[in-house]
Amino acid sequence: MKPARAKVTREKVLAAALALVEENGVQGLSMRKLAAAVGVEAMSLYNHVPNKDAVIDGIAELVIRGMVLPEPTGDWKNDLRGLADAFRTAATRYPHAAGLVLTRQLGSDASLAGTDAALSVLRGAGFGAEEAVHALRAVLAFLVGTVLREVESGPAFDGDDPEAVAHRRAELVASPFPALAESAPFLASCDHDREYEFGLELLLTALETRRTQSSQRG
Repeated sequence: MKPARAKVTREKVLAAALALVEENGVQGLSMRKLAAAVGVEAMSLYNHVPNKDAVIDGIAELVIRGMVLPEPTGDWKNDLRGLADAFRTAATRYPHAAGLVLTRQLGSDASLAGTDAALSVLRGAGFGAEEAVHALRAVLAFLVGTVLREVESGPAFDGDDPEAVAHRRAELVASPFPALAESAPFLASCDHDREYEFGLELLLTALETRRTQSSQRG
């Protein structure tokens, strides 16, 4: 007697899809490969997901559900920083799937919870409803850019390949552009943690200035 097959669920399908994306990239995901990974015929997948686009949205939702929202501290800048850190941690945990989280418009409660938390922090800090949305989008634009750079850059840019870094630095020093040559030691590679901290602090400082100016006008 053959052992009973494990029950196929939407969660199991999405978990298998996430594993495939992390192994082969998004371009390597197909319904046929996904069905094989789950252990069913391709047509059986459509009992759980309507199409490949829904699978990709589901992968993004799965990743974002790993975002652990921090407890509010009452300090709006610390709270916004905590939310940004949580988003970055969740997105970079799955480098190949991170781009899906950053570029898909998601509408589940899990994905909207972070947005609501950030807007609540900004509104509590004194930003108006419209201004809070602008501020949130500025933070998200920074996060999307910096996280995509972090997960998609190669070992040379990451500084993990000293020979490649040295070669890039020499190229910049030898360039006909004086500002590039002067900055070559810093341009040749990237410390993602330092760049993230610098950019986020710069953004929070700008938002604090904007908040102060708005309160003075009000």
